[in-house]
Amino acid sequence: MERKRIVVAVSGASGAPLAVACMKQLQKHTDYEIHLVISRGGEETIRHETDLTLEEFKSLAHVSYDNKNIGASIASGTYETEGMIVVPCSMKTVAGICSGYSDNLLLRAADVTVKERRKLILVARETPLSPIHLRNMEYLSRLQNVVILPPVISYYSKPKSLEDINHHIAGKILDAAGIKIEGFKRWE
Repeated sequence: MERKRIVVAVSGASGAPLAVACMKQLQKHTDYEIHLVISRGGEETIRHETDLTLEEFKSLAHVSYDNKNIGASIASGTYETEGMIVVPCSMKTVAGICSGYSDNLLLRAADVTVKERRKLILVARETPLSPIHLRNMEYLSRLQNVVILPPVISYYSKPKSLEDINHHIAGKILDAAGIKIEGFKRWE
């Protein structure tokens, strides 16, 4: 059985633990293969926000790419994936995707995801939002295949820990990608 490929990208916004939570949940879906790309800013965020080394973080994925490798498989529309999740997604990354400025693999893979009309989920991290941020996200949200998904806490799930919050947000992210996870509490 051939596994479905999903691209997970980490940019330089706060929220690296959310990427960890998403990949750990994706690992439980043996029908999925995780393809990871991390920006330079994302590497810094991983160092500051997790207890993982960069190599340990990369080991959560099946395949990891160098962000400078613009010729990697995920940079081509003929390389089939189920879509892409950018978690966390910096406003710089949003701006790059919005303008089609693909000067690295993360941005090129997002550009390919948009042009191939595959699901692109942007876990946008910034506060407060400037009019420029809002304009860029509003434009992208009009594209049929793009979901802007800020990692907002849902109190109805009654989280008891940061891990509970991360799990619930990862559930929302993966739900938007059409992937169900165990223990995701929906509003009843």
